[in-house]
Amino acid sequence: MTYLGIVLDERWSFVEHFRRLSEKVSRAAGALASLLPNLGGPSIGCRRLYMGIIRSMVMYGSPIWAYHLSPQNRLVLGRIQRVMATRAVRGYRTISKDAACLLAGSTPWDLDAQALADVFWRCAAVRAEGSNPLPDAVRRWRSSAEETALETWAQRLEEPTVSINLIEAIRPLFREWIKRRHGALTFRLTQMLTGHGCFGRYLCEITGSEPTAECHHCGADRDTADHTLTACPAWSEQRAELSSNIGEDITLPALIRAMVRSEEEWTAVETYAHNVISTKEEAERVREQAALELPGRRPRRRRVARNGHDIPP
Repeated sequence: MTYLGIVLDERWSFVEHFRRLSEKVSRAAGALASLLPNLGGPSIGCRRLYMGIIRSMVMYGSPIWAYHLSPQNRLVLGRIQRVMATRAVRGYRTISKDAACLLAGSTPWDLDAQALADVFWRCAAVRAEGSNPLPDAVRRWRSSAEETALETWAQRLEEPTVSINLIEAIRPLFREWIKRRHGALTFRLTQMLTGHGCFGRYLCEITGSEPTAECHHCGADRDTADHTLTACPAWSEQRAELSSNIGEDITLPALIRAMVRSEEEWTAVETYAHNVISTKEEAERVREQAALELPGRRPRRRRVARNGHDIPP
């Protein structure tokens, strides 16, 4: 039975509701995501606005279904949120939902729904007694519900199974990262933080577009974000400049601490990522061009951003 836009079943499982919701919202999310290229495109404010539109569509009726979410329904919410969070941080589609939501500062929508439901039912209880809830009380309830959601989210991240390095780097500064008022993630900065980008390990083991995971700049067996950040001699000059701005420790946890600390240090990390990753991308384009001369080798197809720049597949 459909009542006021909520599909009800005899078991209150809401499986059919989320099936229909997924179809409708996925189309909207896909349409909005197509307006958010990784290079160029709208600012972080616009990206968050688009994400908020999809969130509003998903959260309709949440006081009814928030406490009846099955694992299957949570997966539906997670898939939709992952699409928008990934676009918000200008990341690749291979980034995990946990990493995308954490980078975007977007509370998992199942927890978000419970926070909204908690405030709704508190207000409903007051109205049932014949009065209206005071604005100050509603603000306190909302703040308390949001804090509870953040605490539950932080507990979920205590033993990560995906994006382990990134989550463990951010977790000690979880609230500072979520509540910071400066810094927007760029395409190349997100690559550096997640390891999903122009690195041998990613191109070989995840996309399968490189035959080996070796570093083409120094010959190391495994080119990862950590190798690029802390070890590869090809980037010693850029690394020295970064160290002069944030300190000698430039491991991923140190980078996160610096980025949270101040806007100036965030900019220093962003500059390093831009200079290094853009150079790696150019080298990759040269290798692709050289591969055209090899018989039977088909070049990878590149997408083109709206500003005309190539986006690595």
